Amino acid sequence: MKRYGQVIKVRPGSEGKYKALHKDPWPEVNAMIKACNIQNYSIYMRDGYLYAYFEYVGDDYEADMAKMAADPVTQKWWAECMPCQEKVGSAGPDEWWADMEEVYHLD
Repeated sequence: MKRYGQVIKVRPGSEGKYKALHKDPWPEVNAMIKACNIQNYSIYMRDGYLYAYFEYVGDDYEADMAKMAADPVTQKWWAECMPCQEKVGSAGPDEWWADMEEVYHLD
């Protein structure tokens, strides 16, 4: 299992829409997240930022992320969510959510 932390900005004025979308996420999207070996997934919001935490339990992260990205329902979900978000300045050219460095963990 590998833990991931990620960050992205929430566009000003989009906080309510983003919260509403995630209050009632589409069941197919949740099923795809689980099918791609992601568990214990949370998103937090504070001061214009979204922070995500999840645990990846698969063997091929890149293949699972490609599977998720190819899913038509997930693509529609992202089309709803992405206008509410904007990349952080330090995100790489191919990153939307920027990976964060884990600096501490306690089980």
